Amino acid sequence: MARNEGTIDRTLRILVGMALLYLALKGQYTPWTWIGVVPLVTGLVGTCPLYSVLGVNTCKAA
Repeated sequence: MARNEGTIDRTLRILVGMALLYLALKGQYTPWTWIGVVPLVTGLVGTCPLYSVLGVNTCKAA
C-alpha cells in the first residue's frame, strides 16, 4: 500500500490515538477510547483505508 498520509496528519493521528488509549487504560472506558487504536495504527503505518476509498492524499509527492 502506498502512503497517503502526510507528516502532520500522521503525527496528529498518533497523538490522538495515544491519548484515547491512555484514557482507556486509566479506567475511563467509553467506545471512543478503544477506537483510539484506529488512528494510532493508521498513523504508524502511514496509510488510511478510508483515504484510499475517498481518493484523499495528504502526503507530499517525493
